[in-house]
Order: sequence, then C-alpha cells, then structure tokens
Amino acid sequence: MKICQIEDDLELGRALQAALQDAGHDVVWVRRGIDARDWVGREDFDAILLDLGLPDCNGLDLLRHFRGTAEPLPILVITARDSLDDRLRGLDLGADDYLVKPFAVSELLARLRAVARRVSGWNEALEPVWKVKDLVLDEKRMTVTRGGKPVTLSKTEFALLHLLMRRADRVLTRRELEEWALPNSESQALDVHMSNLRKKIDEGYIRTVRGVGYVLEK
Repeated sequence: MKICQIEDDLELGRALQAALQDAGHDVVWVRRGIDARDWVGREDFDAILLDLGLPDCNGLDLLRHFRGTAEPLPILVITARDSLDDRLRGLDLGADDYLVKPFAVSELLARLRAVARRVSGWNEALEPVWKVKDLVLDEKRMTVTRGGKPVTLSKTEFALLHLLMRRADRVLTRRELEEWALPNSESQALDVHMSNLRKKIDEGYIRTVRGVGYVLEK
C-alpha cells in the first residue's frame, strides 16, 4: 500500500515509517496538516495514518477535510486522546478506525490492512510490479532485478527507485524525492543515495536535471 503518514513526533514518526516500510508499504511521512493536504491532493494513496495532535491544525479538522473530498480513502486515526468522547467524535467525523497510543506495531499493521480491505477493496496479493527497460521492482516483496539478476538496495534506495519508476519519464524535484524517502535529512544526503543507487543499477537509467532533480528514462 501507499500510505500518507501524518505524525509530528520525530521519534515516533521515524519508527512508524520504518515499520511500515519493513512491511512492504510505501510511506510519505509529513509532520504538518498543510503538507498533508498538499500530498493527498496530488498523489494517489491507499490509506491515511492520521495523528490528531498536529502543530499547525486540529487533526479532526484535517479528517473533516479529507472526508469532504470525493475519494473514499481509508483513514486510521492514531492519537493519545483515549476518552470515549474523543473516539466517538473521530469515528463520527469519518475515521475508519481509531488506535490509541501506545500501541503494538503488529496491531497497527493489522488494522491498516483491515480498513483498506473494507473501504477500498485493497488486496495485498495484487500489489503492482513496476517495469522500466530491464529493471523490475516488486512492491510486495521489496525486490529489484535488472536483466533478471537481483539488485540489493537499501530501504532509502528502494524508496527512491520506486518513486522514480512510478513516475518514469517525469522529472521529480529534489523536494519531492526528499519528502518521499528522506524526511528530516540534510539535503546533500539525497545526492549520496542517488549516487549509490546509480552504481547499483548501472548507468543509463537515471538522468540528473541540473537545478531541478532527477528523472528515470524509459
């Protein structure tokens, strides 16, 4: 699944993103409501993981905004607000499930699968495989092959290649790539990961667009 993770806490956000990626999901992690609106408005997500305690807005208002759109995205609320009134309000405003912190990662993953199946008919057996030239990326298994031979990538390299393959022939800005795979990292880290990725998949795939970003050419 492609998940928009909306969580302002750095430690928890990093842990959740890592756990979701380990489970084979693509994760866009944002820490502010304004960024969440932007990403959900222009990208196709399979589910939203929404913390209610955001620095720039009330998470319930963000939930109301998402439910005002035509897209019936599964939304799982995660929050420290554990009163019955809070849970009922979240569900009444359109949350598909409500999980109180602290929680076990295994329960979070199970609930995400459940709401995705219930709301959008998502089936993990139907996760897509992306192909560009002789590169093949399997989302479910988190594997990459080139010419039929396996390519070993780090989590960050896999995330970068995945986004590039999903948007093949489209120039992706540095900001888009950093927000997708390197939230809260220093900007020069992107160049290091892209250099390592190029070495592993070989030249002839990723082109640098100076002053803008990168593109994977078909």
